Amino acid sequence: MAAGVELPEGRVGGGGGIVMEFPAGDEESFSSPTRLPKRLRRRLLDAECKSPSTVEEIEAKLRHADLRRQKYYEKLSSKARAKPRSPSRCSSQEEDLGQRLEAKLQAAEQKRLSILTKAQMRLARLDELRQAAKTGVEMRYENERMRLGTKVESRVQQAEANRMLILKAHRQRRASLRERSSQSLMRRIARESKYKECVRAAIHQKRAAAETKRLGLLEAEKKKAHARVLQVRHVAKSVSHQREIERRKKKDELEDRLQRAKRQRAEYLRQKGRLRGYARENRNRMSKQAEYLSRKLARCWRRFLRQKRTSFALAKAYDMLGINEKSVKSMPFEQLALLIESTTTLQTVKTLLDRFESRLKVSTAVAPGNNLSSLDNIDHLLKRVASPKKRGTPRSSMRSREAKKVDSVRESNNSLARSSRYPVRVVLCAYMILGHPDAVFSGMGEREIALAKSAQEFVQMFELLIKIILDGPIQSSDEESVSAIMKRCTFRSQLAAFDKAWCSYLNCFVVWKVKDARLLEEDLVRAACQLEASMIQTCKLTPEGAGGKLSHDMKAILHQVTEDQKLLREKVQHLSGDAGIERMECALSETRSRYFRAKDDGSPARFPLNPSMPASPTPFSTGSSSCGRNISDEGNHKPSRVVRSLFKETHTSPGESSFSAPKTSSDSQLDMSSEKLVAENEVLVNEFLHEHHRSVADGLDVSDHIQNSIEGKIKQTMEKAFWDGIMESVKQDPPNYDRIIQLMGEVRDEICGMAPKSWKEDIFAAIDLDILSQVLKSGNLDVDYLGKILDFSLVSLRKLSSPANEEIMKATHNKLFNELNEMCQSRDESNNSCVIALVKGLQFVFEQIQILKNEISRARIRLMESLVKGSAGLDYLRNAFANKYGSPSDANTSLPSTLRWLSSVWNCKDREWEDYMSSLTALASNSSQEWLPSTTLRTGGNILLKTMGSPMAFSPDGANAEGNWLPECKGEQVDLVVRLGLLKLVSGISGLTQNDLPEIFSLNFSRLRSVQAQIQKIIVISTSILICRQILLGEKAVASPADMENLVSKCAAQLLDLLDRVENADIEDIVEVICNLPTVGEDTGHLQSRKLVAARMLGKSLQAGDAVFERVFNAIYSALRGVLLGGSGARGRKLAEMALMKVGAGVLTERVVETAGVLIVAATISVSVHGPWYKYLTDNM
Repeated sequence: MAAGVELPEGRVGGGGGIVMEFPAGDEESFSSPTRLPKRLRRRLLDAECKSPSTVEEIEAKLRHADLRRQKYYEKLSSKARAKPRSPSRCSSQEEDLGQRLEAKLQAAEQKRLSILTKAQMRLARLDELRQAAKTGVEMRYENERMRLGTKVESRVQQAEANRMLILKAHRQRRASLRERSSQSLMRRIARESKYKECVRAAIHQKRAAAETKRLGLLEAEKKKAHARVLQVRHVAKSVSHQREIERRKKKDELEDRLQRAKRQRAEYLRQKGRLRGYARENRNRMSKQAEYLSRKLARCWRRFLRQKRTSFALAKAYDMLGINEKSVKSMPFEQLALLIESTTTLQTVKTLLDRFESRLKVSTAVAPGNNLSSLDNIDHLLKRVASPKKRGTPRSSMRSREAKKVDSVRESNNSLARSSRYPVRVVLCAYMILGHPDAVFSGMGEREIALAKSAQEFVQMFELLIKIILDGPIQSSDEESVSAIMKRCTFRSQLAAFDKAWCSYLNCFVVWKVKDARLLEEDLVRAACQLEASMIQTCKLTPEGAGGKLSHDMKAILHQVTEDQKLLREKVQHLSGDAGIERMECALSETRSRYFRAKDDGSPARFPLNPSMPASPTPFSTGSSSCGRNISDEGNHKPSRVVRSLFKETHTSPGESSFSAPKTSSDSQLDMSSEKLVAENEVLVNEFLHEHHRSVADGLDVSDHIQNSIEGKIKQTMEKAFWDGIMESVKQDPPNYDRIIQLMGEVRDEICGMAPKSWKEDIFAAIDLDILSQVLKSGNLDVDYLGKILDFSLVSLRKLSSPANEEIMKATHNKLFNELNEMCQSRDESNNSCVIALVKGLQFVFEQIQILKNEISRARIRLMESLVKGSAGLDYLRNAFANKYGSPSDANTSLPSTLRWLSSVWNCKDREWEDYMSSLTALASNSSQEWLPSTTLRTGGNILLKTMGSPMAFSPDGANAEGNWLPECKGEQVDLVVRLGLLKLVSGISGLTQNDLPEIFSLNFSRLRSVQAQIQKIIVISTSILICRQILLGEKAVASPADMENLVSKCAAQLLDLLDRVENADIEDIVEVICNLPTVGEDTGHLQSRKLVAARMLGKSLQAGDAVFERVFNAIYSALRGVLLGGSGARGRKLAEMALMKVGAGVLTERVVETAGVLIVAATISVSVHGPWYKYLTDNM
């Protein structure tokens, strides 16, 4: 192109552009660099540095090159001059020149074409590379997007799965807590029924009189014979003792004479000068004695290692238990309590503490100049933590009065010698206080803080002593000194420090226990007053005595109350002596006088459940400690029980444990019931007051709920495993009938516990365990005898049950016997069928016993409901709260959670009240309209709002009947703050916990959690209804708004049933209800796609921050606030319906009113009970 090559006209302005770009590796282009001018080489280098040119730029460059070539040709032609030559030569030269020029032009044209061809090929290759690169980038982008989408989807699914697992675990924990609570209640009822057997003692009085007289004569004869035997033994022992004294005296005389002779002989030998021979003889004798003593010492050491073990071995055994300061803080409370309750732990720690005590006494005796020379006298403190000895039953006391007196004196003399300086349960309680102070203390006062601090110091000294025993003396720095001098801690010095820390801890512990003992005495006196009040009202007594002839039942009640009060007096006598008895008598007298005075005045008789008691300045000494917090909910029930069980029986033998041995005496039952009386009474009275519209006894029958819950499934599985184990034991070869006999004994005891005392002989005669054991183990089963036992058991239960159920029970019993007869008729050689029938019969009998116990419990609760409903129950809760948290003037320090809760609501109460008043104004303005403007939601579709004057379908519940509406808020400050505060508590997204709950509502934790669950259900159902409306509108499945409302109502009813029936319902179950409407019928593929879309919409709409969720939540909050402040009457219902219709959830009005009603009752009762505390807190804000 530098030579001016002419571009043919056919190629000028062609359709395709050419980029003049030469690759660096092209050998043809750069093999001869001299052929290209510098201008072209510079342009090529510039072209390489720049980006590729476009088609228009290439065409422009080609046109400019063509113009330049034309101008160059014209310039050459103008400069050429013709030379005068000969015509022939000139023509030939011109022809040669033209041929050469034509040849050069052709060569240039060919070269240009080849260059253009190469350039076009290179451009084609570049275009292909660009297209391939673009395609690769697009594919990589698509693959990355798909990968990221799959990863995000998997993470969302994993998060949902994790959330469901967490919810499932939480529900399982709640179910286990409810199971433990119900089991504890049933055990308590069983224990009460056992020791109240003496109610029916009057019926058996005549028959027992002759038997008592005969037994008295036999007892007198036995006592006389026993006295004679004791007298003979005493004489024989005295004679033997006298002879032993004489023998020892003669032996001592002989020893003295022998020693005197030896000294005289030695003196004689010394005088004769034979001292050397005597010294040799003395050395021989001393070597023999040393050898004998060394062997004896080695034998004693081996015996000591085998029987008592060394201090190192005892410390090692304790270290293997894993009880230390670090482990108890990380260990759950239940696991720590079980570890401390075990017999191995108690025995190991007791042995180690006894060794410390013995070493301390030895160190005191051998080191008079040391600081261990005098031990602190802590006997007065040890007496307060010592457990009282159990009294023997009258049947077991066969000794005479003189023998009892001698033994009691002997035991009192030896009690101090046997008592340990370090009680094992008090020592282990230090670890429980250190690891779980919240579970041990009901509050943190000065005593509790001092006890926690002393417990920490004691544990540190104790563990340091263990470390010194295991690792030897250690070097420690004296932190109190300025120079931090290193000192050597030995066993003796650390033992002294340990004992000093122990004395401080024991003193704080006893001071803390005195407060619990005082509260326990008040609870016992309160229980006695309740029994007295119930007896006076039930038996209709007068100040002179019985108002008329008492019936048999009234006499039984009088006898039972007398026996119960006698037991309570004994307990009070043990706690505080005669002063406590006087206070109890004063309280009983005051209760009687109040009742009769109220009856004379004509006012309704209401008994104060906590009569006024004079202050008790005297300290208490008791072995039972209510160191756990009051039982306000099922979560705290077990820790209190375990901690209180630490102070039962200190001296536990290795073979038995006081924790595992069941208490059968009435004294032990009263001890446990009195410790839990206050907390259980608070819970029961609180339930009576809150369940005002129905009987609490009706709520005890929860068999249907238990059957469907996880708790019920676990219970059924455990029962099935129990009876399967019994079946396996009787099918063995040879069969084992011990458990059958044991179960039959339990049946007999249960029937005796519920039946009158006069039936006892007949029951024991019909169910004789000895005869039953012989029949079962004989190998030849007597079917008739076994059938008689079952028939007697069922007939007895039928007599004890309600007459209304007699016919039904009789039919059920006949059906059972027919089935058992069929099983026995098909008996084989091994008699397995008869034994299996017996087991099934026993199982049925136990079920009937449980049903009868539930009936008795419900009857007792119905009897108590009339006493505590009303002002009496409110006064009881108020006084119990004051005993626990102090007076209202201490509310700022004793109620920190309540103060924070009220402060959080105080700033927004005025705004909430203004919103409520605005809603009332809007309600009044819209009352005359037939239909409100339609509301368009994000999900699409219009919702037609009904007027508030339209009729509603009311709940048939008795609480919603006319005249029983719950009160509205009048704007009073405390009432408004409490109602709004409760609404804020239960409307939170996260689950309510004990830490978030104010102390005032500690008894209502489960109730508030239930309300929160109902609110969440309402939110889910409202959101689901919106999605259902969207589906119906999108599919055009309805023809009119009325059809739409009918389908939505059906969907809402199904969702309510689903969420109430299935505890673990998930999004798939809800979507199944939403998408499977009868009107919307499509093929399977379309239905699945609709379900997928609905699931995504529901999951997104239930997330916090979503617009749909916020709108639904605000509507439901407004509805709840309307009912909470406007009451459950017509005004509150209209406000709730107006708010719910904004999100198309008007069908949920009844559920919202019912949920808010629970909060209204809780707020009203709380204001009545805790009004002084609220008043003090709000006045100081």
